[in-house]
Amino acid sequence: MALKVQQGVAAYGRAAAVSGAAPGGAGDGAEPAAAAGPDFASLVSGLVTDAGATLREAEKASARQVAGKGDLIDVVTAIGAAETALNTVVAVRDRVVGAYNEIMRMQI
Repeated sequence: MALKVQQGVAAYGRAAAVSGAAPGGAGDGAEPAAAAGPDFASLVSGLVTDAGATLREAEKASARQVAGKGDLIDVVTAIGAAETALNTVVAVRDRVVGAYNEIMRMQI
């Protein structure tokens, strides 16, 4: 029976190493590794920057159309992309504000 337990422990260790989890569970005092990638602030900043760029492109396409140098289809496509980007930014903002309000309502 002891051999099966040792094999189980070894298999659990290999599975934890593959998934990146620390063996022993959350109660062993090990802190989880920081997630690789951008933090939330840079993610939101990039989202706002991209939305601004999309809005500027829509304005340029509209100006070209008014000047007679652009195509109406390009204007409609650019405005649709700008509207989608703006709606995404507003949705993220609403979720962040909602999460903040929920945290503030929590009892300590």
